Amino acid sequence: MSKLLDSIDQRTRLVGENRLELLMFRLGGRQLFAINVFKVQEVVKVPTLRHVPHSHPHIRGVAHLRGQTVPVIDLRAAIGMSELKELENANLIVAEYNRSVQAFLIGAVDRIVNLNWELILPPPKGTGRSHFLTAITKIDEQLVEILDVERVLADIIPYNTTVSDEVLDSDLAAEAKKRKLKVLLAEDSPTAVKQVKETLSNIGIEVLSVQDGLQALKMLQQWTASGRKVTDEILMLITDAEMPEMDGYRLTAEVRKDPALANLHVVLHTSLSGSFNKAMVEKVGCNDFLSKFQPDDLAAVVQKRLREYLKK
Repeated sequence: MSKLLDSIDQRTRLVGENRLELLMFRLGGRQLFAINVFKVQEVVKVPTLRHVPHSHPHIRGVAHLRGQTVPVIDLRAAIGMSELKELENANLIVAEYNRSVQAFLIGAVDRIVNLNWELILPPPKGTGRSHFLTAITKIDEQLVEILDVERVLADIIPYNTTVSDEVLDSDLAAEAKKRKLKVLLAEDSPTAVKQVKETLSNIGIEVLSVQDGLQALKMLQQWTASGRKVTDEILMLITDAEMPEMDGYRLTAEVRKDPALANLHVVLHTSLSGSFNKAMVEKVGCNDFLSKFQPDDLAAVVQKRLREYLKK
């Protein structure tokens, strides 16, 4: 598993094909869970963990991996179950989210599967641990729960949505609010939607949100079919990379193919690794790429676009 990741060239072959690769694993029981392979750096057996006093109760300690000190999050406990007791056969998923590296303590690793995003469905509402899921799917007739890692991390590491004074342009924010300018956000994680909405409220921007790329594309196409000009309706489209039914790469590719939408400003906003996404952005034609979650960076990109918009 230490050689889990393919090269960027190999991984970008999935762009425009609306596919993803899932790493499936268990958390000490029979239920299968998964996260996107693109976020995984490696999977290793659990090394010696060093306890950190006064840390969050879901952090089991820190591990020293490849010269880094990495916090280890008990993923079972973090999604509302009891902590993982048996460590002898446990593993760590080492992954990069939001510009930092974390390790998630799991049980047995199952396998990697390559799926079409159309087979990935939204989680059921209001049942059990569904608020920790971003999607579900079925593989060999067994339910697989795809975890909302942004939600897990937000519960452990509180996020900040304040835009710093050095970045915030108050005059620009006032003008955006006066004109009632909006952005369209395609994002399946409720935690990420809340983060974006709170951040952009600082600069006077309203956020229209949909849960996946297909919903976003249909909304855009409905506007154009009714004679409305998309760039009069929204300032820009901000899209996550990973979403059920249609991912952000496919969404961008579809937007660029449609003459009525081709000039729409599109920003990819994702917790996937930066080097990988730069290749993706170039391939599908996004205007910009943002790593989650940096409120100043998000505000700066939107304000830059706003200045361009107001010059027209």
